[in-house]
Amino acid sequence: MDDALAMIFSGTSSVIMIAIYVVFAIAAWKMFSKAGYAGILAFIPIVNVIILVKIAGYSGWMSLLYLIPIAGWIFAIFVALRIGANYGKGAGFSVFLLWLLPPIGYFILGLGDSRYAPVRH
Repeated sequence: MDDALAMIFSGTSSVIMIAIYVVFAIAAWKMFSKAGYAGILAFIPIVNVIILVKIAGYSGWMSLLYLIPIAGWIFAIFVALRIGANYGKGAGFSVFLLWLLPPIGYFILGLGDSRYAPVRH
């Protein structure tokens, strides 16, 4: 009985995770397009992180910082703040909707009236 229950929940969690990833990719698609990148790149797992870092104004190589445990969290905050600034949003929007709840923030940036205008930092 335990093995059957484990199989059910592992399959369910896999479906849920795939659904969350698809929602994230759809949200990022339009945001990537506004920034001048091909929207389809949002569906490619590692490439979408590199493009997000580039949209933030950093070098694509800096996306390797996500692999370092504590530095990855801190770098994610910096990326969220820079993406928000490049789309004309404030720090509160960036932290809460781009760092804590990225799909919601990406939908707002992609489908809203915000424009991508890179800010020189």
